[in-house]
Amino acid sequence: MSTSLNSQALLEKLIGFATVSRDSNLALIEFVRDYLAEQGIDSELIHNEDGSKANLWATIGPADRGGVVLSGHTDVVPVDGQPWTVPAFEMTERDGKLYGRGSTDMKGYIACVLAAVPSFKAAELETPIHLAFSYDEEVGCLGVRSIISMLEDRPHRPIACIIGEPTELKPVLGHKGKLGVRCQVKGAPCHSAYAPEGVNAIETAAKMITKLTEIGERLADPAHHDERFYPPFSTVQTGVIEGGRALNIVPSECRFDWEVRSLPGFDAGEVEREMRDYADTELLPRMRAVEPDTDIRFEPLQAYPGLTTEASSDVARLISTLADRDDFGTVAYGTEGGLFHEAGIPTVVCGPGCMDQGHKPDEFIAIEQLERCDAMLQRLVKHLGARGDS
Repeated sequence: MSTSLNSQALLEKLIGFATVSRDSNLALIEFVRDYLAEQGIDSELIHNEDGSKANLWATIGPADRGGVVLSGHTDVVPVDGQPWTVPAFEMTERDGKLYGRGSTDMKGYIACVLAAVPSFKAAELETPIHLAFSYDEEVGCLGVRSIISMLEDRPHRPIACIIGEPTELKPVLGHKGKLGVRCQVKGAPCHSAYAPEGVNAIETAAKMITKLTEIGERLADPAHHDERFYPPFSTVQTGVIEGGRALNIVPSECRFDWEVRSLPGFDAGEVEREMRDYADTELLPRMRAVEPDTDIRFEPLQAYPGLTTEASSDVARLISTLADRDDFGTVAYGTEGGLFHEAGIPTVVCGPGCMDQGHKPDEFIAIEQLERCDAMLQRLVKHLGARGDS
């Protein structure tokens, strides 16, 4: 393996690893570990419970002080059913764009970070740079939690974190949080000709979904708006529903998945508590009057906090310097940044590419974006090497 690979060459290799969240990311992680080892940099791997996936943590520079974390996730969303016109897990260059799953979300950033490693190494940094590459971000920011737990036991907490999600290299200081919940309704079946003798799980679920819609409409009231975000309010939506077996059977089971995308400062748990109260006080008594064995159960699916970093903070000034702009913004999607920030590590989001291309067929990143990210990371080298702080 050559240690002089540029970001485009590294991106080609990274896209070639089909790290869909449902599958292992170990081949990619081992590639990165070997790449770093060739340059004399040790890596720590933090595996999941069954050993099928791993996070990677590496430090370049002195280990006896806090440093700047460059964080990215290695997993990508599926391509199933999408009408790709190029191979999803091979890089295709066309008209100044590099196509492939994960090119923008967010292997482009990881490729730029890896391409900068020789510069990081040669700079003999006074303030270290940490690399944090995680698994299972796309399914709830799961893998990064073990990195953060590890850092809590270290004597020197990082002083800043840059999450390289695609923002077109615009500095982002905030995003919404997310709560995902599965609701399972257990009804009582009977022949549909005698429907009142059963408990219709689908109709009960429909009542709950209507309640969620009402809550969402209430949260959309202008009194709750935060104009820094789009949409400027916390949103509620039902994304999956499944139930019933035949039209002539009153359905005994129905499940549906719903989420809250919450503004910073709004506790998404309030929505779940209101739904639980609605189920306990209004729906279950009527259901159990017909059949005592009926039930409504709630199961957590995903949860991560929002991010709010002050524009006057040190990390905001750092990213302003690196990105060469101070027009701070927010994004609607979530990142691992809220978890780093919650753990006391000041965090911003800034990376190459545009999320408009993420998760879509023929996902791509502009070569110009990689080049600008390469330049941003070189400014980081100069900043840390010259000043020894951030």
